[in-house]
Amino acid sequence: MIMPDRILCSKSHEWVFEEENNIFVGITDYIVEQLGEIVFVELPEVGLSFSKDEVFATVKSVKSVMEFYMPINGKIVEINETLINSPELLNENSYNSWFVKVEADDFQKDSQGLLEYSDYIDEV
Repeated sequence: MIMPDRILCSKSHEWVFEEENNIFVGITDYIVEQLGEIVFVELPEVGLSFSKDEVFATVKSVKSVMEFYMPINGKIVEINETLINSPELLNENSYNSWFVKVEADDFQKDSQGLLEYSDYIDEV
């Protein structure tokens, strides 16, 4: 289970969680709360590569549409199919509702500049 005290966050509200060489990317509970009821999630195809800060996902809520940015460089190795079929799961728990699993180019380097969750919360 992904725990907020073990994630790194970007200022644009994405999180990264590393566990046993798996890197998961999702969006924070703060931005989910700001978006309101989520009705649609668009995720990239498996096999695509993204540069840090490149748009990789779109979320539509009853309030607005928002794009999200890849917080690290890497290749998509898995997407959360469950989230595509049930986007409302984000409203229930944004940390269990990861978007993609990424094979990072250089996680140590790319994660520099990301914030600990507590620091992220202090900034928003």
